[in-house]
Amino acid sequence: MKNYSDVIGIDVSKLTLDAHIHNRVVHRVFSNTPKGYKALLSWTETYLKEQVYFFCFENTGHYSTNLSVYLSENDLDYVEESPLAINRSSGVVRGKTDKLDSAMIARYAWLYKEELVLSSPKEQDIQELGRLLSFRDQLVRDRTGKMSSLKEMQTLLSSPSTDDCCNIIKKTIHYLTKQIIALENHIKNLMSKDESLQKNYELLNTLKGVGLVLSCQLLYHTSNFKRFDSWRQFSSYCGVAPFEHSSGTSIHRKNRIHHIGDRKMKTLLTLASVSAIQCDQELKQYYNKKVSEGKPKMVAINNVRNKILSRAFAVVKRGTPYVVLQKFVA
Repeated sequence: MKNYSDVIGIDVSKLTLDAHIHNRVVHRVFSNTPKGYKALLSWTETYLKEQVYFFCFENTGHYSTNLSVYLSENDLDYVEESPLAINRSSGVVRGKTDKLDSAMIARYAWLYKEELVLSSPKEQDIQELGRLLSFRDQLVRDRTGKMSSLKEMQTLLSSPSTDDCCNIIKKTIHYLTKQIIALENHIKNLMSKDESLQKNYELLNTLKGVGLVLSCQLLYHTSNFKRFDSWRQFSSYCGVAPFEHSSGTSIHRKNRIHHIGDRKMKTLLTLASVSAIQCDQELKQYYNKKVSEGKPKMVAINNVRNKILSRAFAVVKRGTPYVVLQKFVA
C-alpha cells in the first residue's frame, strides 16, 4: 500500500456511520446515506487536506455496500475488512459503543496498514445476484417453516378449524413455491445478460451435483472467479480446507477443518457432495476408497467437497465443460 499518513475508521450501522480519524483523535457521526457520505468527505478534508489517507470499515453486507460504491466512484482508497479479523486483533476491550468501535477499527487499520489490501466493490451484476440469492434463501426458509407447521397440524385430530388451517397453509406453500420458481427464472435472466457470467454458469452446471443455487453462490462469492487465485484459497474461505495441528514433539493431532468459514457455502457443498456420490461414479469410487482406508464418513465427504471445488475452478480456468473419463462411463 501507499505511504499513508492517517486512516479513518468507520463503524457502519443501518442508519449511521461513526467515523474516527486515528492520528487526530476526532470523532463524528454521519447518516448512512449519500448526503452523509458527502458530509463525511467534507469533514475528512477539513482535518486531512493534502494528506494521503484511506478509510477502513467492517464488511456488514448491505449496510456497507453503498458506502464502498460511493468511495470507489470518488476514487478514494478504502479497506473493507472482516469483522472477525478486527475483533481478534483488538485484545481486551471493556465496554462497547459505536464510538469505541470506530476508534478500534482505525487503530487496527493503522497497525496493519502494510499488510492490508485495498478493496473494490463487486460488479453491479454480482451485487444484484447476491441480493436475489439472499431473497431466495428467505423465501425457502419461509416455505420450510410453513411445511413444518402443516406437518404439525396434520397430526392433530381432524376438525373443521384444523382442516381450514391446513388448506390455508397449503395455499401459502404453493404461493411461495411459485415465487421461488419466478425468482430463479429472474436469476437466470440476469446471468444471460452477461456473457462471462452465463458462460461460467454453464460450465459449472456440467459438474455432477452442482445445480443452479450452488453455481450462483460460487459465482457470487468468487466475484465470477476473480476474487480467489486458486480453489485452495476458496476452500479455506468456505471452511472445508483441513489444517495441521501440531506443537513440539508431543502434540500431533489429525488435520481438521477450521470452524471459521462461510456456513452457507459449507452446507451447499455438503449437499452437492452427497448428490454427486450418488450420480458420479468417479466421486463414488473416490468416497468409498477414503472410507475403506478407515477415514470417518464426514472426512470422506469433506474430501469430495474439495474435489468439487477443484473441478469448478478447473472448468472455469480452462473454459471447457467437465468431461467424465471413459473408464467411469457405464
